[in-house]
Amino acid sequence: MRLILASASPRRLDLLARIGVVPDAVVPAEIDEKVATGELPRDHARRLAIEKAEAVAALQPEALVLAADTVVAVGRRILPKVEDEATLRACMALLSGRRHRVLTGVALAAPGGSTRTRLVETRIAMKRLSAEEMDFYAAHGEWRGKAGGYALQGYGEVYVRHIAGSYSNVVGLPLAETRLLLKAAGYPLG
Repeated sequence: MRLILASASPRRLDLLARIGVVPDAVVPAEIDEKVATGELPRDHARRLAIEKAEAVAALQPEALVLAADTVVAVGRRILPKVEDEATLRACMALLSGRRHRVLTGVALAAPGGSTRTRLVETRIAMKRLSAEEMDFYAAHGEWRGKAGGYALQGYGEVYVRHIAGSYSNVVGLPLAETRLLLKAAGYPLG
């Protein structure tokens, strides 16, 4: 059974390797990732994961297609994937001293058109950040392309004072739930 990862994220490939899964191909999905008007964070993460899986499955109908989308949310507000330092600093100021949620929608499209999904939520409390800490983090550049602008698996970890839920979810792919989806679809796992 062929497995295709519908993501360009090297972190997702690394996480899959931790559960002994090496996709046969990586085919990033080309979809519009804009937040729909009034869309809540949970719905957004789930919708994008499904759209990514189904877009690639339309091109590869004989394969299992795994897709995910990770969202950082403060209340109902979805933080962007950060591409510039001004956006990073705005996100860090919003997260500083507050709790937030990291939500990942995972979708597995199977041959025949069925798609199974899971949504995983992890709650995080960030310490209050000083200007010096923000400068230090901004200088490392690992934030580029990350939802909410930080990497829990990198320098961003030092600013987290509490995490409740799946660590791998925050990195980009909740492993327990992904493994269950793959197993339910008949994908061979150790």
